Amino acid sequence: MSRDAKVQWAAGGLMALALAASMGLSVQMTSIAGKAKLTYTDRAEDNDRWEISLGVAMGAFRGIFVNALWMRANDMKEAGKYYEAVELARAITRLQPRFPRVWVFHAWNLAYNISVMTKTREERWDWVNQGIRILRDEGIQANPNDLLLHKELAWIYAHKIQGFTDDANNYYKRQVAREWTVVMGPPPRRDSDDRVRSKAIAKYVAWLTTIAEAPKSLEAIYAAHPQAPALIAKLQSELNWNLENPLDRFAMLERVEINRAYETSARKEVFFARMAGPRTNALRVLMNDPQYKDVWEPLVLHVRNRVLTQDFHMEVDRMIRYTDKYGPLDWRHPSTHALYWSARGVEEAGDRVRDDKKNQQDFDFLNTDRIVVQSLQELFRTGDIFFDFRASIFQQYPMYQVMPSAHFAESYGMVLDEIRSRAWAWDPSRGQVIKLEDQTAERGVSHLSDGYQNFLIDVVLFMYRRGDMQSAGEWYSKLRNFKKQNVYDPDRVARFSVPINEFVQTELNDQATRPSTTISQVQGAIFNAYAAGLLGQDPDVFLSQMNYARDFHRYFMNEQARRTSVDRETYRMEQLDRDFNVVAGNTFVFFIQSLDLDDANSSYIAAPPSLQAWAYDILREKYFDEIAAARQIAASGKTFDQLFPEPPEADLKAARDHIVEMMTQREKQQNNERQ
Repeated sequence: MSRDAKVQWAAGGLMALALAASMGLSVQMTSIAGKAKLTYTDRAEDNDRWEISLGVAMGAFRGIFVNALWMRANDMKEAGKYYEAVELARAITRLQPRFPRVWVFHAWNLAYNISVMTKTREERWDWVNQGIRILRDEGIQANPNDLLLHKELAWIYAHKIQGFTDDANNYYKRQVAREWTVVMGPPPRRDSDDRVRSKAIAKYVAWLTTIAEAPKSLEAIYAAHPQAPALIAKLQSELNWNLENPLDRFAMLERVEINRAYETSARKEVFFARMAGPRTNALRVLMNDPQYKDVWEPLVLHVRNRVLTQDFHMEVDRMIRYTDKYGPLDWRHPSTHALYWSARGVEEAGDRVRDDKKNQQDFDFLNTDRIVVQSLQELFRTGDIFFDFRASIFQQYPMYQVMPSAHFAESYGMVLDEIRSRAWAWDPSRGQVIKLEDQTAERGVSHLSDGYQNFLIDVVLFMYRRGDMQSAGEWYSKLRNFKKQNVYDPDRVARFSVPINEFVQTELNDQATRPSTTISQVQGAIFNAYAAGLLGQDPDVFLSQMNYARDFHRYFMNEQARRTSVDRETYRMEQLDRDFNVVAGNTFVFFIQSLDLDDANSSYIAAPPSLQAWAYDILREKYFDEIAAARQIAASGKTFDQLFPEPPEADLKAARDHIVEMMTQREKQQNNERQ
């Protein structure tokens, strides 16, 4: 046998072995890919668009075909063919589900490019929400540890919704608050424990834990509650709800929250007799039926758990962990979702980097972590929410008021070192990735330190205005002395060496028209008026602080109040209600709820009748039944009417008329806009 023949036989044998090995491995690899959802669309369904059928048929040339589809989708968007663009986007993501930038391109197209070309706030929200859902419900599920997808989803919440650059941002915020009130129910009611950060966190963790520990199946509920099958059958027969259907699960939670909202209302009989439909009244009968009393709570918790985990693709255990780590997160707040998705992306992608350090430059940890700290900053500025869910039931423009949450003041600094430790930078002189801390040490400049310095300034201004001078002084000291601060500013020492009162005044001169500063100063002054003025029995402090808050509020509204053609009911930068009486009244309710009942009684009695009138109806709804049942208030066993006497009829009527007039005017504006 010649030498060439031997080589040919050896090559043939090697090829045969390789083919045999590939056949054996292909089965195993196909199984692994299927379990990990790493497969592409390889067959067309009867109702698929023709692009999917053609893309599947093109096989290896699919990538070229998809590039052509991208260009066509962009042309459709430019031509205003919104729905066609969405359908084409879905076709592309089916053909290339494992390429994250495909999802990002189309989510951005939906939430930003297409949304701003529509003419009403409702249309805008629909497109923005589609952008959220395509990332959350599809893109991240196909690419569960991709950092880019998490970052882009977090950015939509942080910038598009929580920011104020979009003319309809106030409408978006209300829609998020309404949706998450339905999904999770109202957050824990405020009480005196909320003044202590650790206690507030523990309360929110306990709230989430009830959802996490809910029965995982209907069978588990059936086993514990014999009446449950009959209730589920009636929900199916009388309300046509199939709890295996995601839409029906959400519909059930929505109706439950509507019923609960009006059961605590002074107008509940009017609502159920005149305004509620047959389905709402049918549900009320079932919810009030004594035989199902013990079934409803585990059933609702079960449905909440399924909606969160199966429909919204959230992890309740992770939500608990983030609450424990960052602070008492209110899930009605857009920045809470920005924080969740950005932090989740960093954690999930971190495993990939730890497994292969060579690919570190492929992961943009720094910019994703920036969304984490930006979210914490926004939660400090606006983390407490007053949202009137009841007003949203009949498509009224619900009241939505935000207040600073001091509990998040500590959170920003707590995560900085963690962020620095994983951030990297590209060093062109070395041609390699280096730690950001090493680059900072060489240059003496850190953008993270700049951001933290600006955050500390916000904290000092708020603490000072709310009258907490001890905390203001401590934060001012931290501002001047925190580690790894930038030293490139020659005026830094002079800027931060002046007395705190002078420092505050100087900073406010440049920031009075910023929405975050307005919230901080107005809410801080009002809080000081109530704490030092009403509770502290100092009328002069009360008047001076209320006048300061009113003047600051008026100045901001005069400077920044601008209507838009998209949302005629709120100004684009109206982060506080334009009516100062509404702001003061809602804040008074928040303040009262954070006190024990003895202090709440003292503050209420000291308040002027006009302020009592704003809070009276809400206080009565929240506390009347509780006080009547317990009758263990302090040592005296006072009734509700003794603790919170009804204000003079004229003041109460004026406050109620003011609210009705405000809502009527906004409804008229809404109707005029639709005509």
